[in-house]
Amino acid sequence: MTVARTRRRASPEKTRPSIFWPLAGIVVPLAGVMARIEIEGGENVPMEGAYVLAPNHYSEFDPVIVAVATWRLGRAPRFLVKEGLFRVPVFGWALRVTGMIPVARAGSAATAKQTIETAERLIAAGSGVIIYPEGSLTRDPDLWPMRGKTGAVRVALSGDLPVIPMATWGVQKILPRYGKLSLWPPRKRVKILVGPPVDLSAYAGRGSHHASLVEATDVVMDRIAALEGELRGETPPAERWDPTQHGQKETGRLEP
Repeated sequence: MTVARTRRRASPEKTRPSIFWPLAGIVVPLAGVMARIEIEGGENVPMEGAYVLAPNHYSEFDPVIVAVATWRLGRAPRFLVKEGLFRVPVFGWALRVTGMIPVARAGSAATAKQTIETAERLIAAGSGVIIYPEGSLTRDPDLWPMRGKTGAVRVALSGDLPVIPMATWGVQKILPRYGKLSLWPPRKRVKILVGPPVDLSAYAGRGSHHASLVEATDVVMDRIAALEGELRGETPPAERWDPTQHGQKETGRLEP
């Protein structure tokens, strides 16, 4: 598969002066030293309006790659972030001024209310949000997407927002999962494939039903896995890895 660079006009979100300008001036060149990012399907990221971007997660460094790719596609990268990080000095300030979205701890009684508030905030601001449906780094031994959490579809269904699936591949050569950063050789090839919005119309109005959320999440995870399969030139496993079935603790999860 040939993965081509995607070039298109920038949205007002990127062209208006903001805190993202100086941050991008630092992060984008640094990321460019480590990764040669190639994007295909960038036209699937809407230029205006709210949306949920749902990538795979297999390296501690892939949020940087996803953020840079989102910026290159003309949108400001905003992530769903654990609310406790907003209380960290300096770092918490940076999260707030860049418009990152706090999320309650898994199982919290405030989760449902906060999901609705998040959706309403995104709609009002016309912003996108990046949510890792897996909730944490995949535990799959071969780095395929594992079982998903319901956070991404919760936000999407609460606000009738499109869910845009994304897959990246190659970031593990820069920073392997739980490994050490590799700076040589520089500009390692990282491929990104963005798919069209996932059709979740069958679940409209059912965002409060757990079974429906799980089904919708499976649909999203299937699409992400298929995109990763295209990048890898391989067929994804028929069954996704479930950490609970392998005695693995799901640390760092953001939602039930």
